[in-house]
Amino acid sequence: EGNEPGDSTKITYRELLHRVCQFANVLLSQGVKKGDRISIYLPMILELVIAMLACARIGALHTVVFAGFSADSLCERILDCGCSLLIT
Repeated sequence: EGNEPGDSTKITYRELLHRVCQFANVLLSQGVKKGDRISIYLPMILELVIAMLACARIGALHTVVFAGFSADSLCERILDCGCSLLIT
């Protein structure tokens, strides 16, 4: 379910697993490893869930930053967490 009424997407568990594994491999190819901290700056879309699950799959810690925050607020959160990657 998205932010807007009627905004929804359906996906099977098999498709979700496939997309999570794909994104986990992208993260690994970017040098992300277990224990790394990642910020996710996305609206309520399917890719947000995929990114969160991909981080969990490889053991990276993630924090989700509300997509309505300003650039300065986002910067503060990234610096406070010591994130090595921002997914947007």
